Amino acid sequence: MITVTVANDELYDPLVANPVDGVRVVRWDLRAPLPVPVDEVDVVVIPHYFVRADGFAVLHDLPNLSVVQLPSAGFEYAVDLVPPAAALCNGRGVHDAGTAELAVGMLLAVQRGIDESARAMTEHRWAPVFRSSLADRRVMVLGYGAVGAAIARRLDAFEVDVVPVATTARDEDGRHVHGMDELASLLPTVDAVVLIVPLTPGTAGLVDADFLAALPDGALVVNMARGKVVDTDALLAELRSGRLRAALDVTDPEPLPDDHPLWDAPNLLVTPHVGGYTNATHPRFEALVRRQLETLVAGGAPLNVVRPAR
Repeated sequence: MITVTVANDELYDPLVANPVDGVRVVRWDLRAPLPVPVDEVDVVVIPHYFVRADGFAVLHDLPNLSVVQLPSAGFEYAVDLVPPAAALCNGRGVHDAGTAELAVGMLLAVQRGIDESARAMTEHRWAPVFRSSLADRRVMVLGYGAVGAAIARRLDAFEVDVVPVATTARDEDGRHVHGMDELASLLPTVDAVVLIVPLTPGTAGLVDADFLAALPDGALVVNMARGKVVDTDALLAELRSGRLRAALDVTDPEPLPDDHPLWDAPNLLVTPHVGGYTNATHPRFEALVRRQLETLVAGGAPLNVVRPAR
């Protein structure tokens, strides 16, 4: 018998109504007292948007904890906080659809001036502007994982020349995926870059002044990754000069303080980290948790491991 804790009724109710054989489900949000003995818990499902460092401390009181399941694809906030004896698993696949939709939506909004038209509407101002299409543009997808591949598939429908880039070069999904070592030669050739890399020591500050300077005039930077992937000051300088445009679903800092200069930067569209904040997310997360539990009961290795037990 495996005991798993889940944080809310959205997961608890379907797992109880349609149980996985060999699994006991306990409702626990990591804040209230644990309703079962600490040595009975094998798997903990972390709540959505649970990023407080001190919140993970209670996991160290669980001597038999073997798997910690995150709802997010990003995992940098948890990797050093989960007990070493437990495998850390992320929500790969859960947010693909929502994040990819928003990435394409932001590309379209800025390319076609939808954000500017929304502002003009509040002023009752009719102001048509000749714009560049998304069709026939060359768009780099920087970070060709599950979400990056979902973005690329949607861009195909818009007749975009997709340039996928990952850590190492490979052929995948009928595409040639370029390696990160090719960035310097690729950046001057693209009209837009969609960032969807994980935040690691190697990607923190990746989009710095040199990276931005390598882009052609008028290029669009869309950040769907993490705020710290982009050097905010360097981006602000390019936006203020009018040379580049940007659309950010994540920022550094985040949440964005109300007096931060990004709010008033020209050529910028900001959304408040809502890539996966849709009703498409929960059914996919429930399905992942169910697959994870079925795999563990069958004696298999955990799914989506991003930091093995050690």
